[in-house]
Amino acid sequence: MGKDKLRRFEELGKFERVFQPGIEEINGKQYHLRGKWKSEVFKNNNPLILELGCGKGEYTIGLAKNFPDKNFIGVDIKGARIWKGAKTSHEEKILNAAFLRTRIELISSFFAMGEVDEIWVTFPDPQPTERRKKKRLTSAGFLTLYQGFLKDGGIMHLKTDSDLLYEYTLSLVRFNSLEILFESSDLYKRSDLPDPILGIKTYYEQKFLDQGSNINYLKFRIKSQIPLHEIPEKE
Repeated sequence: MGKDKLRRFEELGKFERVFQPGIEEINGKQYHLRGKWKSEVFKNNNPLILELGCGKGEYTIGLAKNFPDKNFIGVDIKGARIWKGAKTSHEEKILNAAFLRTRIELISSFFAMGEVDEIWVTFPDPQPTERRKKKRLTSAGFLTLYQGFLKDGGIMHLKTDSDLLYEYTLSLVRFNSLEILFESSDLYKRSDLPDPILGIKTYYEQKFLDQGSNINYLKFRIKSQIPLHEIPEKE
């Protein structure tokens, strides 16, 4: 590991609103802040929004700045990535932003039923092969996982440069009869963008746009009582 990365990991541990639980701390157990993020971390009862696979945290920080009356937690396993957003949050005293370093597969250990109001998934790995579709963060398996802590009727946002992931997720949402609030396969060519926060651009998003890529966006609701199913494979 390079010296710069080591320095970042050391600095990350000093930021007040960065949480890096060890495997032994979880290991099938409930994290000590589960159900208490609003009261013990943010000290308020404002809505709680997660960004899963937050990378460098640009979206988490952008959302927190745009919505001071909401709480935001960026989640990613890569500490070297989280460092940038966490450092910005610390230096600019953005008190409604925090970062959690863990694997998305373990996310239900950290949040209680109905604790989260919205989830953002921004430019995740599209897992392009058929055999890896269960690893997509918008697969039926992951959406079912989110049902365990997302409030009933909570909102999911997907923003991606991957047409495959967008079309897959849109088909899955329709297959499960979930309510679609907004959909676009070329977001920035729309004249009716639903919210100014869609103008927040991550480093990778700007890179994709500079290369002429289209950006897909999907916003939909998840009902907690509806069982979700994967799209059957074509014979």
